[in-house]
Amino acid sequence: MDSSRHPAPWARRVLAPVALTALTALAGCDTIVMKPHGDIAVQQADLIVTATVLMLLIIVPVIFLTLFFAWKYRQSNADAPYTPDWDHSTRLELVIWGAPLLIIIALGAITWISTHKLDPWRPLERIDAQRPVPADVKPLVVEVVALDWKWLFVYPEQGIATVNELATPVDRPVQFRITASNVMNAFYVPAMAGMIYAMPGMETKLHAVINRAGEWEGLSANYSGEGFSHMRFRFLGLAEGDFDRWVASNRTQGGTLDRAAYLALEQPSHREPVRRYARVEPELFGLVVNRCVDASRMCMHQMMAIDAAGGLGKAGIPGTETRPWGDDPAVSRPVVAAALCTPDNPTGELPAALSRQ
Repeated sequence: MDSSRHPAPWARRVLAPVALTALTALAGCDTIVMKPHGDIAVQQADLIVTATVLMLLIIVPVIFLTLFFAWKYRQSNADAPYTPDWDHSTRLELVIWGAPLLIIIALGAITWISTHKLDPWRPLERIDAQRPVPADVKPLVVEVVALDWKWLFVYPEQGIATVNELATPVDRPVQFRITASNVMNAFYVPAMAGMIYAMPGMETKLHAVINRAGEWEGLSANYSGEGFSHMRFRFLGLAEGDFDRWVASNRTQGGTLDRAAYLALEQPSHREPVRRYARVEPELFGLVVNRCVDASRMCMHQMMAIDAAGGLGKAGIPGTETRPWGDDPAVSRPVVAAALCTPDNPTGELPAALSRQ
């Protein structure tokens, strides 16, 4: 027996534990992306499978033919046909160019349809593949703020807020209104829907639904600084009754999330535990989007209204000033005053034509 065909005993002793360790690690892989529990995420997973299969229709034959030609026309195969003057085949050209073209057309059509069907801003039309959204069901609104480095969830209809914990009822459409406090981030719950960016001074939306009760992890999918890797939160899919009890429990815990509490929460921190707020200041999310939670700053919609009306010209220069920023008194930044006072307007209120309707 040729001993070179079999690994040495020492090799078997080394390779066996390595192989076992690799298989164990693969067995623990989280396959939630391809086996999610929300209808939007399910459709996205199906789209990935469909696109992959279509591309494999070309990739697999090409790999097979590459290996087949290498074997068939090897130097030692004297029976292989030898045609040094061959240079063209219309039939072969049609196959080489036609098959990829058809697949590209199919992928383009599927992508076009799916891009509009799965538009994050588009309200849901179905709970799952068998059930449309009932006409009398309103989506649950959740306002999401990406902070450094934690997540704030505000429930405006319920009047509560949480940090690093999100809960939604099973089989009820959810409308997420998403923004960020400082830098661009990304909101991602793999079990429920795809990733969508959170950007300061802007509001994005995501419509989704969870179809199964359980607990999963949500995370930030866009690098945003040193605390990014721990910017994760717990996502709970709850039955309707359990969600009502969860809301009632939150109303008995914590304090009020007002402007001062938000500004304190906004400061960068790592590994934040779950926090609960029993009350939320009205329109807080709008103040975050307009970057004027700090009452000394002019809101973005006020700035845009002034610009739309022709601007302030030289008269607007005194409205800017430099003030301390953050906890370090030595650090200061230019800000815009929230009020532009005049003798006729001592409170600095904007005219009705310039204020947000």
